[in-house]
Amino acid sequence: MPKIKTSSVKYPDGWELIEPTLSELHSRMREAENDPHDGKRKCEPLWPIFKINHQRSRYLYELYYNKKISREPYEFCLDQGHADRNLIAKWEKPGYERLCCLHCIQTRDDNFATTCVCRVPKHLREEQVTECVHCGCKGCASGD
Repeated sequence: MPKIKTSSVKYPDGWELIEPTLSELHSRMREAENDPHDGKRKCEPLWPIFKINHQRSRYLYELYYNKKISREPYEFCLDQGHADRNLIAKWEKPGYERLCCLHCIQTRDDNFATTCVCRVPKHLREEQVTECVHCGCKGCASGD
């Protein structure tokens, strides 16, 4: 979550371009956090939070790498916690371009020390409709 700062923060040039979208995603994140989770499985209430975190990080990543914002507002957003720095670092590596969350590649969270089922390409899966237990992703393998 972004750190709440007082007015002493100096916003970089280009902040006014990304601020409306980030504030809208921040309000959606608050709604997802306060959403009731009656009748859902234990892991399901976290799925919208992971999805919004992915959207927020992907938004900043694409703006920066498509040269629509400079490095200064990009680094400012990463430092303030508006995007997931580790997830963006994985997107830069080959084979992880469509990674949904970091839980899906951590081998310690699954049985048999493997990655999540959403990392398996769709043509290699035995079941065609599969949801990730961690984030609800239906497939983030780079070969899909």
